Amino acid sequence: MFEALTVRDLLRAAVLVAAALLVLWLVLWGVTRAIRRYADRLEEENRGRVREIERWAEQLTRFARRGITTITAALALMFLFRRLGLGGVERLDWADAAAWVARTGLRILLIIIAAYFLSHLLRFLIARLPFLAPRAEGSLAQRVEHQKRVTTVSNTLGWLTTVLVMSIAGLVILREFDVDITPILTGGAIVGVAVGFGAQHLVRDVIGGFFLILEDQVRVGDVAVINGKSGLVEAIRLRTIVLRDFDGTVHIIPNGAITELSNRTKDYSYYVIDLGVAYKEDVDRVMSTLREIGNGLETDADFRDWILEPLEVVGVDAFADSAVVIKMRIKTVPRQQWAVGRELRRRIKKTFDERGIEIPYPHLSVYFGEASKPFAVQVDEEPRRNAAETAPGRRASD
Repeated sequence: MFEALTVRDLLRAAVLVAAALLVLWLVLWGVTRAIRRYADRLEEENRGRVREIERWAEQLTRFARRGITTITAALALMFLFRRLGLGGVERLDWADAAAWVARTGLRILLIIIAAYFLSHLLRFLIARLPFLAPRAEGSLAQRVEHQKRVTTVSNTLGWLTTVLVMSIAGLVILREFDVDITPILTGGAIVGVAVGFGAQHLVRDVIGGFFLILEDQVRVGDVAVINGKSGLVEAIRLRTIVLRDFDGTVHIIPNGAITELSNRTKDYSYYVIDLGVAYKEDVDRVMSTLREIGNGLETDADFRDWILEPLEVVGVDAFADSAVVIKMRIKTVPRQQWAVGRELRRRIKKTFDERGIEIPYPHLSVYFGEASKPFAVQVDEEPRRNAAETAPGRRASD
């Protein structure tokens, strides 16, 4: 319980707390509004990066609100400790507070606050890299590849800086408690060697993740097939890589366990179609029609920015059971091959229907040759009458 407290003390403390909360709310509201205005201005200047700017603004807002709240709470606790005395604890006067500030307590508090702010500030600056990095010149595909590369590197650097800052802060705090950190560093090195032997899979995963990022094998935003699992790369960490497939399932694969990696959106992509047409069709006419369809798709305002090269009709690729297979492919911007391919298939179906070109489906047709014509079947009734006359109970006539 509180000692030597009067109603006036409690009312004064309550008023001060209410005033502090009001000031805190006003400060948070002002900071949030300022960040929102700045984000709106950035969105007007960078129309193609609205989603990234929104994510960055949310991160900055959380960082500012948490930081301001943490500082306010620390100051409020110091004020309450000075004004109030808990049971068995004497009231703090200015001399005691100054002595405590001059000793370990405030230094530890400042170290914690500094580490918190520094780690979040570094993550904020690193998250700003996609906007600070110079824009890549060239085609849309090259700009997309550059953006994915910057995002992957910034995410990894953010994680590494947080671990580094917190580790250093922990060692400094131990030093403030007069703990000799030399044995800890030495023991940490020895433990690291021991763990290296006992945690070979972990070390392998970390090394594998390092080379994944260093060699630019796959980036956040790519569509990849890893060990038979396909999906969108959502995160690349030093130990694991995260894929999300089309139905929303998340696959987490250790980097050291990757034995086969296929990047389906590296620099550019192809959409390949094996189209079957009936044997009776003129394949030259069919291929000419396909090129005409490809030219129409390439000039469409909704798709022309995604198409890097005209439709390539390779030619007759196989003679199937009921169709002649014609192979074709179209080169697109990464991750847009499926949208372009679906539209291309739709246009092929519509155009073939309009021009009477048959796309066969599984069925069976029986032919007797070009000279064979349908013939009428005539039933001879004479054997049937003879069989009836020789039935049991009757005598057949001579």
